[in-house]
Amino acid sequence: MNKIRNYKYIGMLGIGLCIASCKVPQVIQRAENKTVPGAYQNSRDTANMASLSWRKFFTDQHLLNLIDTALKNNQELNETLQEIEIARSEVGFKQQDLLPSVRARLGVGVEKVGRYTSQGAGDESTEITPGRKVPESLMDYTAALEADWEVDIWKKLHNAKKAAVTRYLSSVDGKNFVLSNLIAEVANTYYELLALDNQLVILNQTIELQKNALEIMKIQKEAGRETELAVQKFQAEVLNSEGKEFEIRQSITEAENKINFLLGRYPQEIPRDQGDFLSLNLAPVSTGIPSQLLANRPDVKQAEMELVAAKLDVKVARAEFYPSFNISAALGFQAFTPHYLVKFPESVLYSLAGDLAGPLINRNAIKAEFRNANSRQLQAMYDYEKTILNAYMEVSNQLSRIHNLEKSYALKSNEVDALNRSIDISNDLFKSARADYFEVLMTQRDALASKLELIETKKEQLTTVTSIYRNLGGGWK
Repeated sequence: MNKIRNYKYIGMLGIGLCIASCKVPQVIQRAENKTVPGAYQNSRDTANMASLSWRKFFTDQHLLNLIDTALKNNQELNETLQEIEIARSEVGFKQQDLLPSVRARLGVGVEKVGRYTSQGAGDESTEITPGRKVPESLMDYTAALEADWEVDIWKKLHNAKKAAVTRYLSSVDGKNFVLSNLIAEVANTYYELLALDNQLVILNQTIELQKNALEIMKIQKEAGRETELAVQKFQAEVLNSEGKEFEIRQSITEAENKINFLLGRYPQEIPRDQGDFLSLNLAPVSTGIPSQLLANRPDVKQAEMELVAAKLDVKVARAEFYPSFNISAALGFQAFTPHYLVKFPESVLYSLAGDLAGPLINRNAIKAEFRNANSRQLQAMYDYEKTILNAYMEVSNQLSRIHNLEKSYALKSNEVDALNRSIDISNDLFKSARADYFEVLMTQRDALASKLELIETKKEQLTTVTSIYRNLGGGWK
C-alpha cells in the first residue's frame, strides 16, 4: 500500500509540473518576403556571369597570380576560416549534449560521524573483524562509472544542435562572401594601378609638349612677338604638370601598398601589364534573373542560414518551459579498505534514478530569454529581407552605371580626338599670329584634363564590370 501511495504522489507531482509548464508564450511569427522583381531593367537573359569561376572571368595572368597569392595569405580571409573552425567545434559541443555523459571516478576519503547520531550509534556496535569495532575515522575507497543523460523529449537538444549546424553553414557562406569581396577588391585596385600608370604616361607626354611650347614662347619673345608674361605663363604650366606627376606617383605607391596589404605581405613592386590601358576589353555582362541572387549571393545565403538558426533558437527557448527528464546511474566498487574494494559482490555499488524537473519560480527569466529569442528571430528576418533588397539594388545600380559609362566613354573619346586636333590647330594659328598664347595654353590644358578623364572613365568601366560580377554572386566558386 505504501508503494502504491508513493507512486500516486510521484504521478501527482509529474502532473503538477506538466500543468505548470503548459502556459507557454506564443511564438511571434511573420512570413519572410523572398519576392524579387522578375528581371533587371526589363532584361530576361537567363545566362549569368556569376557561374563563371574567377580564373575564367579574369584574363590578365598578372592579376590571376595576385588573386592566387591573396587567397593564400590574406589575414581577413584566414580569420574567417578560423570562425568556421569555431562554428564546427560548436556543432561537436551540441552533439555531445545529446549523448549520455559518462565519467570514471576514483576516490579516496576519510569520514568521522558524530557519536550521538543514528549512524554513529550504529557503527559503535559493528565489528569489522571478531573483537574489533568500527573505528571513529573510517576510510572510503571508490572506483565507479557514473552516467547522466537528459532525455530529449521536447527536441530541445536536437534543435540546439541543428542551430549550431546552421550557423556553421552560415560561417561558410560568410567566408565565401569575404572571398568574393577580396577577389573584387584585388582586381579593382589592380585596374586602378594600371590607370595610374597610363595617366603618368599621358602626363609625361604632355609635359614634353608643354616644354616644346615653352621653347617656342621663348623664341617668340626674343623675336619681339611675345612678352615675358607668355613665357612665365607657359613656365608655370610646365611646373604645374610636373607637380601632378608626383601626385600620381604617390597614388601609384598607395595602390601598390593596398594590393600588397590584401596579399598579406610587405611593400614590393606589383608586376602588371604595361600595354595600352584604353585597349583593354570589357568582359561581357550577363546578369541572369534576380531570383538567382538567392542561390548565388553568399551574403543572402548567410542571412538565410542565420534566420533558420534564429527560428531554431526560439524552439529551444520555448522548450525551457517544459519539464526535463534526466536519468543518472552509477556502477562500481566501494569499501573502507583496499583489501575489500574488489570483493564481489559485497563491495559492488550501483544506482539508477530518474527525475522530472520543471521551472516554477524562475519562469520570468525563461520568459525573458524566450522574448529575446523571438526578437532575434525577427531581427534575422528583417536582415534577410534587407540583404535581398540590397543585393538587387547593387546589381541594378551597377547595370545603370555601366550603361551610362559606355555613353560617357564614347563622348569622352570624341572630346579627346577633338582636343588633339585643336592642339595642332592652335599651334599653327599661333605661328601665323592668328591666335594668342592663351588659346594655345588653354587648349593644352583642356587636352590633358580630357585624356586623364578618359583613362579614369575606362577604369570605372572595368571596376564596374568586376563589381557586377561580385554583386551577382560571382568569384567565390
